Amino acid sequence: MMDTTIKTYSELITLKTFEERFRYLKLGGMVGAETFGCNRYINQQFYRSKVWRDFRDYIIRRDNGCDLGIRDRLIYDDDRIHIHHINPILVEQLASNVDWLLDEENVITTRAETHLAIHYGSEEYLMTSSYTERTKFDTCPWKKGG
Repeated sequence: MMDTTIKTYSELITLKTFEERFRYLKLGGMVGAETFGCNRYINQQFYRSKVWRDFRDYIIRRDNGCDLGIRDRLIYDDDRIHIHHINPILVEQLASNVDWLLDEENVITTRAETHLAIHYGSEEYLMTSSYTERTKFDTCPWKKGG
């Protein structure tokens, strides 16, 4: 049975940890399962629009450019920032209900990996795909001594 509970940004931000927020958002989809299918061009048209780009910039500022709005999880690369619709968007909604698409209560900033994990992955995947701290000569260990 499909969960029809409407989730909100206001409720999400009451959860203090990244893990709690991830569990709240997790969709449990399957890779390759049809979302927009042959109608993918419809959502891509919307996501390229000026109204979406302006809204996206506003949401990134609201969330301080942080993954799931958690202050110590800053996303450094703008190309890796996604705006996730908390309640998934259907083709019919995209075609007829722009207000829902631009509702601040229905979006959160994520990094690309978190966004994929929300849709298709697991908490374990997400925790193992964290950032790795770089060190001097880590890509050429033969230079460490010299």
